[in-house]
Amino acid sequence: MAKTLIEIKQGLECQVGRRLKLKANGGRRKTIIRSGILAETYPSVFIVELDQDENAFERVSYSYADVLTETVEINFLEERNKSIS
Repeated sequence: MAKTLIEIKQGLECQVGRRLKLKANGGRRKTIIRSGILAETYPSVFIVELDQDENAFERVSYSYADVLTETVEINFLEERNKSIS
């Protein structure tokens, strides 16, 4: 796993446009699992466009610090639905 925010950001920039499944800590022992496409990266956050059939809203954003602190876990998927991590 990447150790710095810069390494996380650079790793995600290479994956823009790929399908992913993410697991986020929703607080109070609640885990949120969502799937979508990594849409954009910005200096402090990245944007995920969610699958519309599963979610009530179109996009979510998370900070690179969320990945560093393991509040958000991202798994990129191959075209055949195999996880690559």
